[in-house]
Amino acid sequence: MMESAVAKDLLAIKARNISKTFQISEDSHNTVKHRLFNLFNPPKTKYVPALKSLSLEIKKGECIGLLGRNGSGKSTLVKVLAGVYPTDSGYINIQGSTMLMNLGVGMSHELTARENIYVSGSVLGLKIKEIDAIFDEIVDFAELREFIDTKIKFFSSGMVARLGFSIAVKAGADIMFLDEIFAVGDVKFQEKAIKVFESSWIAGKTVILVSHSMDVIKKYCSRAAFMKNGELKFIGDTDIAIEMYMEDNH
Repeated sequence: MMESAVAKDLLAIKARNISKTFQISEDSHNTVKHRLFNLFNPPKTKYVPALKSLSLEIKKGECIGLLGRNGSGKSTLVKVLAGVYPTDSGYINIQGSTMLMNLGVGMSHELTARENIYVSGSVLGLKIKEIDAIFDEIVDFAELREFIDTKIKFFSSGMVARLGFSIAVKAGADIMFLDEIFAVGDVKFQEKAIKVFESSWIAGKTVILVSHSMDVIKKYCSRAAFMKNGELKFIGDTDIAIEMYMEDNH
């Protein structure tokens, strides 16, 4: 009993038999004429299984790579684990605060950068005074001082990524979901992101890293997972996961 309690304390994420299916409306009535003549024929609904009964465990402080071709279910898995999407089945147990970074998911595009900093900081469990204390650091790290009161819907994808990354770094989420974070923004920002990754900031954090760069996965990940067609085909040795991914790409 003691052992299982200790093991549980070491886990950051435990997912059991989770699945996610999306309903997509196949609207073939793409012209006015089609719509008029098909008023009583509603568009067909297509069901796309993005995740198929998947289970995994990630320990606290681990950096896990997530590999798979486009459409394999990687981003859906990350969004389900981060709480962006509800699951259709199974359960997820998360120990700690989480933050998902992929082009600003979780940030409101109708709010300004300033407002998003306070909202995101609050979601991560910080009090207003604590956000006040790190506000300037967040703005300077993201290099967005002159755009701080601009709604982020007017930002480029790189600017949104910089803001999201800066909030996560300075506000300190326990579990980080980094979806292609090294592939967005300019070269200067990517170098800054890599420096953060190599600093003591990452120590003790749990990181799930989605990347098409095998060098990044090899360098930072203690384990890696390979996904295909919504299924977790493998989780374990990074080199084996990379090999499976490379084979799938040929």
